[in-house]
Amino acid sequence: MNRRGFLGAVSGAAAGGYAAEFADDRPKRVGVIGPGWYGKTDLFRLIQVAPVEVVSLCDVDKRMLAKAAEMVAFRQASKKVPRTYADYREMLKAKDLDIVLIATPDHWHALPLIAAAQAGADIYVQKPISVDVGEGQAMVAAARKHGRVVQVGVQRRSTPHLVEARNDFIQAGKLGQIALVETYCYYHMRARANPPDTQPPDYLDYEMWTGPAPMRPYNELVHPGRWRAFMEYGNGIVGDMCIHMFDMVRWMMNLGWPRRISSAGGILVDTKSKANISDTQGITFDYGDLQVVWQHRAWGHPSDPQYPWGATFHGDKGTLKASVFAYDYTPMDKGGQPVHRDVTYELEQYPEDKTEERLERHCAPAIRHHMKDLLANIASRGKPVADIEEGYISTACCILGNLSMQLGRTLAWDPVKGRVIGDEEANRLLRRPYRKPWVHPEPSRV
Repeated sequence: MNRRGFLGAVSGAAAGGYAAEFADDRPKRVGVIGPGWYGKTDLFRLIQVAPVEVVSLCDVDKRMLAKAAEMVAFRQASKKVPRTYADYREMLKAKDLDIVLIATPDHWHALPLIAAAQAGADIYVQKPISVDVGEGQAMVAAARKHGRVVQVGVQRRSTPHLVEARNDFIQAGKLGQIALVETYCYYHMRARANPPDTQPPDYLDYEMWTGPAPMRPYNELVHPGRWRAFMEYGNGIVGDMCIHMFDMVRWMMNLGWPRRISSAGGILVDTKSKANISDTQGITFDYGDLQVVWQHRAWGHPSDPQYPWGATFHGDKGTLKASVFAYDYTPMDKGGQPVHRDVTYELEQYPEDKTEERLERHCAPAIRHHMKDLLANIASRGKPVADIEEGYISTACCILGNLSMQLGRTLAWDPVKGRVIGDEEANRLLRRPYRKPWVHPEPSRV
């Protein structure tokens, strides 16, 4: 058996072993807030690796909610149809959930997570954890105060071939001194259309969908799934794609906070779309003798067609390119042996992956491993590999990158005080205004 086959076999055995280990326990009771595309993707991977019972779903889109309930009843062992809710606060009132999955648009991560922690649930929350830095600080405080285990959906930390790359090359020192890591995304993923504003569809509670974010006229770009076109609901391509690669670099190299963050860019090419996120942007995360840089272009060709989204680690003894699909190690020594590894699929162990609608099959093994890590730490009351504080650091650094571009200057961060050093204008931007009646969370009141 080759190494790839071995990893796949181990992954399948681990999943089966975990299910057998907990087969006699009461199934974990699960609720999902935002069972849209990735909400179901995450949930169905959890169902694959543990004997859970999905008891409740919440969404402001009636059609999406009904479809999710039907699919969950088909996929879970009990075949029971979960309860459905339009308001996450009503869902959490019963305090009968062991695990809550949150996969809403980014502007709706903070308040549901804090409420779920207060209700006594452990949590899986999608990245980035928040839209502003202050929300993230309150989310960490809530998790710690209520003793909750929180896993953040930066699942590169649980991707089998990337775990191998981290252990075999970076942690083993085969790259030597790494002074530069380039991270990048060249997908043409920015909305380019300019449709007219309309009335929201009758099956969508747009008032609740907007929640604490500024109220914009409804536009078909917003829902479903294309809300990332607008900074009101997220942090653009930086909050969507940079966070994955930046977090992966931090994990692989055991990095904390950078000293300084600087960024430049804007809407340089696609000026006609309604989208207000940057189409071109670079960020430098300054760690002193290590520079981690990000670049995205939502136009043009990728620099390397084999790595349109990924990271390149430059060491004085070798180079490592890493993505969700593969990694490539190239030693400086001409006598050294290059190594290429592709993503490990698990289609035979989990045949549902072959037909599941909109599933990113290359990500499925990583999500399963991420869920198993969450479950193991729920049992031990430990910190998962993507603990809420790690998610907060990676999220906040990306947000600070956007603020640096907005302000046109470098920002230096004090991780102890949780503030930008010597820049009160920047500090005022760490908390966005909430639309009434919603109230911005504070660490002291969670």
